[in-house]
Amino acid sequence: MTVHAKTALIGSDWVSDIRVEVKEGRISWIETGARPQPQDDQVDVLMPALANLHSHSFQRAMAGMTETRADGRESFWTWRTLMYRFLDRLTPDQIEAIAALVFIEMQEAGYASVGEFHYVHHQPGGQPYETRSELSQRIFAAAQQTGIGLTHLPVLYTYGGVQQEPLAGGQLRFGHSVDAYLRLVEDCRKGAPHPDSLVGIAPHSLRATSASDLQTLLQAAPQGPVHIHIAEQTQEVRDVQTALGATPVSWLLDNADVNDRWCLIHATHMTDAETQAMARSGAVAGLCPITEANLGDGIFNGAVYMQAGGRFGVGSDSNVRISLSEELRMLEYSQRLRDRERTVLVQQAGSVGHALYTGAAEGGAQALSRDAGQIAVGKLADMVAIDRTHPTLCALTDDQLLDGLCFAAPDGVVTDLWSAGRHMVRQGRHVNRDQIISAYRVGIADLLSAV
Repeated sequence: MTVHAKTALIGSDWVSDIRVEVKEGRISWIETGARPQPQDDQVDVLMPALANLHSHSFQRAMAGMTETRADGRESFWTWRTLMYRFLDRLTPDQIEAIAALVFIEMQEAGYASVGEFHYVHHQPGGQPYETRSELSQRIFAAAQQTGIGLTHLPVLYTYGGVQQEPLAGGQLRFGHSVDAYLRLVEDCRKGAPHPDSLVGIAPHSLRATSASDLQTLLQAAPQGPVHIHIAEQTQEVRDVQTALGATPVSWLLDNADVNDRWCLIHATHMTDAETQAMARSGAVAGLCPITEANLGDGIFNGAVYMQAGGRFGVGSDSNVRISLSEELRMLEYSQRLRDRERTVLVQQAGSVGHALYTGAAEGGAQALSRDAGQIAVGKLADMVAIDRTHPTLCALTDDQLLDGLCFAAPDGVVTDLWSAGRHMVRQGRHVNRDQIISAYRVGIADLLSAV
């Protein structure tokens, strides 16, 4: 397969008239100053596609259902209660249909891969399925249908709180001991849907596992990605500090070998010292600005983190809205609103859009242990094309294109997307969109009739 682009982002530079050849999912050569050939897929602007580093796909089906104020103060914790009620009705068929919908929406938005932070493992009430990895296999089936690159992150969730309270209600579908969880991970590694897929580990949070269980888990899985929710909510920070004697980020950095295989999801509430220490660790900050705004989580300590050389990527988390450009926009705008400044997250003279996009491309690839993030020979062919003739982009120079994409363009400027060379979006539409939408509508109708 070959792709010809009028303009392409190669490293940090914009290059005109390039041809990219893809073999077995990887970029095999790049030719500059090239004329298009009849067999080429011809596009306008070609860029490395981002990884969506944090998703709970099933939550997409409840988007818009939790925006009504009840008596009293609404918060993350009241939202979570509603989410538990919702998931208690989900069947395997519905989980697969929802995930497939989410994955095509991600690809149409410009994401080539996803880190699926998957914590629904059992039947309602906590009874395991006959096949231990049944619901992970449904995520694999959705990835197979859609062609998205997948880093599957089955979640270890053992306790209902940081004081090791027993699981209850909707949480019963999540629960595993460490030994049972490791058997699940091993099963998942036998069934990944694509050659470029992989399986990592995900201790849910410091409130859902224990210090000893975390140590056992890390010893049993010394390689591959490790993702964990950390310091998302102020109540969580207080609870962890009371139980463990330190705030979540400080405790984790002091008690685990946090390095470049880790992704710390949210890390919203940190002191400057914690922020700098996290940046030095080499871990990726997994930021989900749309969900964090929707849930009222707070604002990431972005300026200090970037000044310390921290790595980051973005994810759609609850999937209340799936928009790559809006995640990056919200990330920067939240910093501007807090600091009452502009261009906060670019650390030297130059384009903030370029810094956001390329930073998220490299950080997201690192977080998913995915050999992507750049258009370069040997890398996975995770690529996205956008329409430069769109009114929001047509007046911009090459150096302004990523500013236009991040701050001005609508979602519909994506024309094509490849996930490890699989050409899944053409002319702005996923190639399997119609059948996946049809299956989703059947699944959601059955779900709503049961809720």
